Amino acid sequence: MAGPDARFVRHVERPWASATFEGTRHTFGLRFEGIGAIAAGEAFIAALPDHEFAIPGQLVAEATVAEVDHTLAPVPVLSLRCELLMLKDA
Repeated sequence: MAGPDARFVRHVERPWASATFEGTRHTFGLRFEGIGAIAAGEAFIAALPDHEFAIPGQLVAEATVAEVDHTLAPVPVLSLRCELLMLKDA
């Protein structure tokens, strides 16, 4: 979904549960380097919250971009921290 210009930089998975649901919260980082890549990253930011995920046995209850960082020098870079709340689909 992020495209070929995205570099996956980290991933953390934590168990998550409420009174009625069980799942996992995933936090991951993406890095987009260069003007063209940054344009792709901005498109990713706009698309993520409404994206329809098709993951067998899972329901993505929430998909957010939690943090955005732009750097201009020495090269333009867009760094993102994203979060997904995935629930077990019964």
